[in-house]
Amino acid sequence: MLGFLVGASAMFATMYSTQAILPTIGRAFGVAPARAGLTISVLVLAMVLGAWMWGPLSDRVGRRRCLIAASALLVPATIAVAVAPTFEVLIATRFIQGLILPGLLVVGLPYVSEVFVPAIGARAMGWYMASLISGGLIGRLGVALVASVTGWRVALGVLSVLPLVAVGVMARTLPPAPARHKSARTGRLMNRRVAAAAMTGPALFFVFVGVFSYIGYRLEAAPFNLSPTITSLVFVVWIAGAVAPIAGRRAERHGWSAVALVGAVLASLGLALTVLDHMAMIVAGLMCITIGMFTVVTAAPIGVGGARGVRPGAASALYYSIYYFAGAVGAFVPGLAWQRTGWAGVVGVSALALMIALVGALVGRADERGRRVRFSTVRAAVIRRLSTVGWSS
Repeated sequence: MLGFLVGASAMFATMYSTQAILPTIGRAFGVAPARAGLTISVLVLAMVLGAWMWGPLSDRVGRRRCLIAASALLVPATIAVAVAPTFEVLIATRFIQGLILPGLLVVGLPYVSEVFVPAIGARAMGWYMASLISGGLIGRLGVALVASVTGWRVALGVLSVLPLVAVGVMARTLPPAPARHKSARTGRLMNRRVAAAAMTGPALFFVFVGVFSYIGYRLEAAPFNLSPTITSLVFVVWIAGAVAPIAGRRAERHGWSAVALVGAVLASLGLALTVLDHMAMIVAGLMCITIGMFTVVTAAPIGVGGARGVRPGAASALYYSIYYFAGAVGAFVPGLAWQRTGWAGVVGVSALALMIALVGALVGRADERGRRVRFSTVRAAVIRRLSTVGWSS
């Protein structure tokens, strides 16, 4: 699994590499906070489009080929971002990155479900999420710290090394996915389980992107007045996302929706704590949001990956297109709220998204309980029938 995890880390490091340095990019090009947030939004919107290319393509030509090809294409695209001469070119190159990234993320979900989950269980999804956490720390905290020493262009350019290494490792070690089932061609696009997961995961992602994109603006303003370098250290709370493997095991035992519900409630508590003008409470709130986020985004893909009667690649594309559309909106709309009403506006729009996440988890819980009840009923009927046959004989 190591080769795949390297590729996943490289992808996630690239995805939000501009998030921790949004104020720096804004000053470099003379753009407002909401416009600087477009460096995230356009990439995420491009991922929505890319998802529908890579997901079905992986059903046809194979997951392994798509994963390696996407990593190779990401190298020149990342270099192009670093050398962009104008803000408009920067936006264009980030869009190109966004078209490539689903070849790793969208394809990765069914790949993990088909190759690793049968061997080591749902905790494989947890390790997948843990690799994303590592990439996120590199892309946010690492980029911010390097940018403070060498400038933001060098910091973004160095990230091209990660997918380059990933190509070499995956080409040598990545196992092929098993033969695709008939459902890959004839299954449905969505069922109730996929729909519930598509409500829960994307809503939490909206909150996560919105809070972490604009917390820097809050901490650099009064009453905190922190420097960009010190502000970037709040991304250390991403370490709390190491809960992902644990969430995977709990989802395997108790069901994805129960674990997602716990994560959504914890994120709600964390969001409330960020309202307080106390640094310790804000850090605690960000940690709760991080734990909640990675708990939910570990559990929800397990719900999608375990859905029956759907086309795996297409269902993954649907989930992640909604997921990243929510992320694109989360990178822009909270910025407008910040410009209008400050942090209270960011919290307000995030609270609405959390309500959607809670509803999705509850819908998923009802669906899973219904399935268990139906299974128990069938099992009881079989036992009664066997008992009757045995007594009669």
